[in-house]
Amino acid sequence: MYVSLGKWHKKTFSAMNVRIKRFEDEIRKIDDMVSNGEYDGIVKARRKALVSSCEKSYVRKEIHWKHMSRSRYATDMDKNTRYFHSVASAIQRNNWIEALMINGRLVRNQTRIKIAIRSFYKKLYHQKDSPLIGFRDILMNRITEDEFAELERIPSCVEIKEAVWDCESTRAPRSDGYHMNFIKKCWDEIGEDFTTTVLSFFQSAKLPRDSNVAWAALAPKFIGATEIKDLRLISMVECVYKVVSKVLSRRMRRV
Repeated sequence: MYVSLGKWHKKTFSAMNVRIKRFEDEIRKIDDMVSNGEYDGIVKARRKALVSSCEKSYVRKEIHWKHMSRSRYATDMDKNTRYFHSVASAIQRNNWIEALMINGRLVRNQTRIKIAIRSFYKKLYHQKDSPLIGFRDILMNRITEDEFAELERIPSCVEIKEAVWDCESTRAPRSDGYHMNFIKKCWDEIGEDFTTTVLSFFQSAKLPRDSNVAWAALAPKFIGATEIKDLRLISMVECVYKVVSKVLSRRMRRV
C-alpha cells in the first residue's frame, strides 16, 4: 500500500497551526479581561496553563519543520527559521511527481499515475515459485559452529538496547507516528515492554500484524524524472521492525 506522506504532513501541520491559534486567541481574551480589571486566581492559573500549552506547540512546530527539512545541518539548530521552510519547501517541490511516462505517453493525470505505479510494483514484487538450488557444498568459506550459534542466539536485553541506540534518532516518523528518539527518551518507562515485544519475535518467529506495516514513498533520483525506474522507493517501517532488523544486521556484520 503506497501512502502520500505529503498529505499526512500537511494535515498534521494544519492541525498544529489551528491548535496554536486557538491558544493564542484564548490568551489574548484573558489579557483583555485583565485590562478591564477582571483578574483572579482562576484566570491566572488558566493563562499559565495556556501559555505552557502554547510553548509546547511552538516546540512541536519547530520539530515538525526540522523533520521536513531533512537536512543534516538543521539537526542542531533550535529556531523555526526561514531556512527550515525553504529547505522543506524545495524538497517537497522536487519530490512532486508531476508527470509520468506510461506506455510511451507522458501522463499528468494523478489518478492514472498512482494506478501505474501501484501496478508496476505489484508486478515487480510478485512472489514466484523458484526451484530449490543447493549451494552449501560449493561454498568456498563457511562460518564456524560458534558463529552459527551466535547468529541464532536469542538476543539479550542489552543487545536490544544497543540496537535501539544504534538507530538514527531523527528519521521521519513511521506509520505509527513515532520515531526512534521517542523510544530512547522514554526508555525508562517503555523499555521493558519494547524489549519484550522484540524478544517475542525471536522466540516465535512471528511479528504482530501492525508491526509489519510500512509507509512507502517515491523520491525522484533527479529533478524532472518521468519514468518509474527514475524513482527511488523508500519504505518507512515501524520501530519494532527496525530494531529487529538492526539486531540481525549487527550480528551478520561480524561474520
